[in-house]
Amino acid sequence: MLIHAGDDRSVSIDLALAVWLALVAGAVNAAGFRALGYFSANMTGNVSTATDLLALGRFGTAIWFLLLLLAFVFGAFASGVLIDVGQRRRLHGIYALSILLEAALLIVLTILDMVWAAAMSEHLMMIGLSFLMGLQNAASTKISDGRVRTSHVSGIATDLGLELAALLPGARDAEARQVLRSRLLLHVATLCSFFAGGIAGVLGYERIGPMVFALAAALLIVIAVPELRKVYRGGR
Repeated sequence: MLIHAGDDRSVSIDLALAVWLALVAGAVNAAGFRALGYFSANMTGNVSTATDLLALGRFGTAIWFLLLLLAFVFGAFASGVLIDVGQRRRLHGIYALSILLEAALLIVLTILDMVWAAAMSEHLMMIGLSFLMGLQNAASTKISDGRVRTSHVSGIATDLGLELAALLPGARDAEARQVLRSRLLLHVATLCSFFAGGIAGVLGYERIGPMVFALAAALLIVIAVPELRKVYRGGR
C-alpha cells in the first residue's frame, strides 16, 4: 500500500490506501472544526472565507485563513522534498516514513494542545493540522500518480460526475468502461471513508477531546509500520 508507486500499483492497493488515509483525513478535519471552528483540509472553503473577510475589512481574521492555506501548501512541499530525497537515496519505504512522520507530528500536536494555554495551542493546532493534511494529501497523490487524493473532496466529486457521464451507454468501449468503473469505485470509497471519518472524528472529540488526534496517529502507525517491515524483509 505504501511501497509500490505509480503504474506498479493495482486497483486494490489504491483502494486500500484511499480508504484508510481518507478515514484519518476526515476525522482530523472534522474534529479540528468541532474543536476550533476551522477546517484543516478544506482549502477551497478557507480561501473563499478569506476573500469574504477581506472584502468586509476584517483583515486580521482573513490573514488567519490564508495562513491555513500556506500551512497546507508547505506541508505538501515538505512531503515532496522528503519523498524526492528518499527516492534519490533508493529508500523504498519513503512513503511509509512520510506517513509515520505525520503520525509523530500529530502526537506532538496532541500533547502540546493538552499542556499549553488554550489560545496558543488552538492556533498551533490548526496550523499544524493544515500542514499535516497537506503532507498526507501530497504523499497519497504522488505515490498513486494522482489517482488517490485523501482530503480533496471537491476534486473527487468532480471526478465522480465525469466518470458517471463517461459510463453512459455508448460512451466508451468495454475495456475503457472497466477502467472507469474501477476509478468510480475508488472515488466513491474515498468519499464515503472521508465522510465516515468525519463522523468518527466529531464523536471521538465529544468523548475524549484532543486524544482523538492521538487515535488518528495510532491508526497511521498501524498502516505504516507493516509496510516498513516488508521493505526490511526484502519485500517490495
